[in-house]
Amino acid sequence: MVENVVHMAVYDTLADWEVGAATAHINQPDLHREPGAWQVRTVGLTTDPVTTMGGLRIVPDLALSDLRPAESAMLILPGADTWTTGELAPFARTARAFLDARTPVAAICGATFGLAAEGLLDGRRHTSNAAEFLAASGYAGANDYVAEPAVTDGDLVTASGVAPVAFAREVLGRLDVFEPHILDAWYRVFAHSDPSAYAVLAQWQPPEARA
Repeated sequence: MVENVVHMAVYDTLADWEVGAATAHINQPDLHREPGAWQVRTVGLTTDPVTTMGGLRIVPDLALSDLRPAESAMLILPGADTWTTGELAPFARTARAFLDARTPVAAICGATFGLAAEGLLDGRRHTSNAAEFLAASGYAGANDYVAEPAVTDGDLVTASGVAPVAFAREVLGRLDVFEPHILDAWYRVFAHSDPSAYAVLAQWQPPEARA
């Protein structure tokens, strides 16, 4: 596994707001547990530009056919209108390869539908926008559905599309990017606007500054 490279899938109608908190703070070294350059690289079905739901144009760093679990710390799958049509099934198949290789996968909103259709939520605790939303996929994992904003089960993170901050907390926690008390303070700042938590972040020093 390449510890400091996280791959984020990009495709037309990608829901911009669902992944921004996670990717921005993966790339924010001031709060990281250890020194080192974490980075997010984008992966598309091809390297042709895509347009997000918010109208942003993204040119993928690499094509899906070139992505290998051994070269990644995690695959992040944002929601998109095209998950329920089956157009993004190749990403779900790649998610299977990642999970088989014990490389984490994080899916939010419509991406959870794609993983359900691929059978990847069966036998794993998971969540989504609603239990009824996933039921439409025809999957067999309904007994493992958890009515929470975001859930981590081993190498799989899932979340509702209205819970981008909770999703980011699970992603950052699974990657072990922040020390636990920093992650807790980060979540209290961004989820609850807790001024006492902001003070924790403001006073924190990276490891190299403590020597």
